[in-house]
Amino acid sequence: MQAWYLLYCKRGQLMRAQEHLERQAVNCLTPMITLEKIVRGKRTSVSEPLFPNYLFVEFDPEVIHTTTINATRGVSHFVRFGTQPAVVPPTVIHQLSVYKPEGITDPETPWPGDSVEITEGTFKGLKAIFTEPDGEARSMLLLNFLNQQVLQSVKNTEFRKV
Repeated sequence: MQAWYLLYCKRGQLMRAQEHLERQAVNCLTPMITLEKIVRGKRTSVSEPLFPNYLFVEFDPEVIHTTTINATRGVSHFVRFGTQPAVVPPTVIHQLSVYKPEGITDPETPWPGDSVEITEGTFKGLKAIFTEPDGEARSMLLLNFLNQQVLQSVKNTEFRKV
């Protein structure tokens, strides 16, 4: 009987496992999410798996044996309860396939009003308040310097959110 199961894939090999399983006529689902992150000092939108290293698969164990799925490149093991692979209800799969979140940011990405600490440069060690992005690779920070508030443009790689 055809059902949905949950696989755990080897680190960094989720897409490889999905590709090899689809060649074996196994339906695969990897819910994706678009996050706004700072990557290499630039604020960008990045598409990532909602559940890193986990892959939902649909197949009939009487047609394709679980050992065949388990032996596929990139697959580590089935998520199990006891000795049997866990069956995922179709309603959960439906919800995951229609769920398209928007406006989500990485918790490490600062937003206006967030406290940050400068980690490099002249102002190293000072606390500041993030005010706004200044282009792709820089941001404006509000520093309290000699009892005066100073607005300073700083590279995104030179500070971190506190």
